[in-house]
Amino acid sequence: MAKLSDPLKARVLQALTGRDEGEPPWVAELEKGDDEGFFGPGSAVWAVHGDMPTLVAGIRALLTQALHPGAMAGVHDHSRYREDPFGRLAGTIRWIFTVSYGSRADAEHASAWVLRLHEKVTGVYEGPDGEPIPYAANQPDLLRWVHLAFTDAFLGVHEVWGRPIPGGPDAYVREWAKAGELMGVQDPPRSRAELHEQMHAYLDSGQLRHDERVADVIRFLKTPPLAPSLRPTYPLLWNGAVASLDDEFRIALKLRRPIGPAVPATAAVLQATGRLLGTMPGAEKAARTRLARLRAAAV
Repeated sequence: MAKLSDPLKARVLQALTGRDEGEPPWVAELEKGDDEGFFGPGSAVWAVHGDMPTLVAGIRALLTQALHPGAMAGVHDHSRYREDPFGRLAGTIRWIFTVSYGSRADAEHASAWVLRLHEKVTGVYEGPDGEPIPYAANQPDLLRWVHLAFTDAFLGVHEVWGRPIPGGPDAYVREWAKAGELMGVQDPPRSRAELHEQMHAYLDSGQLRHDERVADVIRFLKTPPLAPSLRPTYPLLWNGAVASLDDEFRIALKLRRPIGPAVPATAAVLQATGRLLGTMPGAEKAARTRLARLRAAAV
């Protein structure tokens, strides 16, 4: 049975990390930090980011982020998501896990590196009346929107398919606010109510919109260039992401609620993937090794 599952595991790892076996080198580096990090065992962040629903959260986050025309323009003008979608995914996963499981110094360094990359992401997009609107990836409203969409996606799918969160949903939003601050977000939300209020403020103000660029990203996310062995289950993850969206944002994306038992079908895929990959992320193992070393040194 193990031999039969090995090729499938390799395909999943290739899609997520860019490697078909072993951990990426940056995971081992998380063992070497000299402080305990911003989060740790028992934190809401470890509970959410170490669980299988993150596979659905990534899809939902990209869908929601695309509704902001400035964020969409940055992806359209500067991203190589069509040519190298899994390279971009691996880079995002590296940042998430470094902030979640790494030392404070590593989390700060990784975030500063992303911000430096964003300095080149500038341009102009067309406003609702055809007027040119300048954008920059590091401008405050775009940084905030990306943080809100990420937090909402990871919390939203975890509440559907994940295990209980230590401290509840508010604890996750409060803890992950640190990641927003590292990325330059001023006063990020610190409760689920604040998160929803700030997200709906974008929607109610008319800043979000669906256009052909958004439709193009939706088509790509619905049928990405996966290995043949992953194609049968991906539609179930896609349906789960769409089903988990708040109605207002699903309607804004012009997506229909999936027909059929999307939630239990997605749960089955997540459970099978968990059995395939194992229950503890390599980044968490590295973090626990670092924490044990620091505790031993303090004795």
